[in-house]
Amino acid sequence: MNLQFIGIIPARYESTRFPGKPLTKIGNKTMIQRVYERISRILDDVVVATDNSDIFKEVKYFEGEVIMTSPEHKNGTERCAEAYKLYINETGKKFDGIINIQADEPFITPRQIKTLINCFLDKTVQIATLIKKIENKEDIFNPNVVKAVVSKMGKALYFSRSPIPFVRNFKQEDWLKNYKFYKHVGIYAFKPEALIKISKLDQSNLELAESLEQNRWLEEEFSIKTATSQFDSVSIDTPDDIQKAIDMGLIDDDN
Repeated sequence: MNLQFIGIIPARYESTRFPGKPLTKIGNKTMIQRVYERISRILDDVVVATDNSDIFKEVKYFEGEVIMTSPEHKNGTERCAEAYKLYINETGKKFDGIINIQADEPFITPRQIKTLINCFLDKTVQIATLIKKIENKEDIFNPNVVKAVVSKMGKALYFSRSPIPFVRNFKQEDWLKNYKFYKHVGIYAFKPEALIKISKLDQSNLELAESLEQNRWLEEEFSIKTATSQFDSVSIDTPDDIQKAIDMGLIDDDN
């Protein structure tokens, strides 16, 4: 089955910890250009969705597709939904699904995108995301590492910043030896009708408690399919993360 997906990259200028992040240079390219080019390796249709004129101009400069969206959106999902509707109205194209890629993920791999797309070979899947086995016990207790609990069939049961599940009868330092923990890799794929529906939902109690939007979808009884990735998410949250990426040897200016 040849599924047609579009990649949409919501990109905003404002950021509490790192204002102007998408326009930050990593090596000889801006972050938004690196994200765009990575996704373009596997998807024919890729578009940046922004409400910022400088980001709009930058994408035009490197000859990417970009759509100006409303500044009123509360999150990237809403911006993604608006951009999708504008894009299909403009082009007349039809897609089996949409992949929402964060603008601060310049090292996302094409294999991660392919893994997400393969989830939709099952026609019942409406939303899909990636998880990765936790290898470092410190990550279990780090609130910045979002944990995912999934069913035997790979459906998400809950996402939390807390160490879940609680492994009873074992010391915390031994939890990783006695249970397989997963971290959430924050890339999502949606069927078009699912994206439109969830973009209209009001914020929920579980979402507000954890500050995790995907819990809103679960609380509204949407099913989220998870797929295990062997690749970690290396996002840029602060200026210091750029140097960490350089030290890890992730910068390749020929790519």
